[in-house]
Amino acid sequence: MNCIVLPKANFTQTAAQIHNPAQIEHIIKVLGLKVGDVLKIGQLDGNLGTAIINKIAADTIQLSDVQLDIAPPPKLEVTVILALPRPKVLRRLIMDMTALGVRDIVLINSYRTQKSYWQSPMLARMDEFILEGLQQGVDTVAPTISLQKRFKPFVEDNLASLISTSLISKSAVVAHPYSELSFVQYLQQLESSSESNASIKADSVKTILPSVVCIGSEGGWIDYEINLLAAQGCQAVSIGSRILRTEAAVNVMLGQWLLHSQNSNT
Repeated sequence: MNCIVLPKANFTQTAAQIHNPAQIEHIIKVLGLKVGDVLKIGQLDGNLGTAIINKIAADTIQLSDVQLDIAPPPKLEVTVILALPRPKVLRRLIMDMTALGVRDIVLINSYRTQKSYWQSPMLARMDEFILEGLQQGVDTVAPTISLQKRFKPFVEDNLASLISTSLISKSAVVAHPYSELSFVQYLQQLESSSESNASIKADSVKTILPSVVCIGSEGGWIDYEINLLAAQGCQAVSIGSRILRTEAAVNVMLGQWLLHSQNSNT
């Protein structure tokens, strides 16, 4: 945890309380903080800042001199459509995507998604995983997450409008290791297209990134799914000759958005 994120209900003017056992244990055993020390905190859906540890008990930590005067980092302007992975992988993926700053996440069914995954108790713990990701990434704004158990209806009825209504980039990609077009080549094509469009500033790095990225679970997408996604405007791209685990593919792909967001702020 690089900061402690608390719900609004835990704050009262310039004071706050921590009741979460995991947060209390982290503060005491990992950070080794004591009464009088400064703690980095954030208010869920609010600002980041600091507080002074006023009292430590077994089941609560009381904070004083709360100052929340730092805006949370901007979200990445991307929607990730992810085939629902194995339950034990889900936690890491939600944490990673939250820490990276993904704005919207769609967990969708796919041919290689086992039906039992949708009954996993891990789905009921996503708020917990999001909180872990926020505290890792020093953020307070959670991504929106939707569950789509029917692949074809979502792709045919919702995907095209999701792409076309984006205010940043009206393009989408689907990660596919067997595509002849690499992700880097596709970004170069977008950049070239934006430079030739007089209505788009050539130095606007956000315009060369797709607004939607689709990533399969272990084993990837089948040809039928790739073709259906392509019919709605998703360009298949590869990220190299190596076949990666879902977690690696997600982080490699989203690293482009993270790096570009850093460049746009410098």
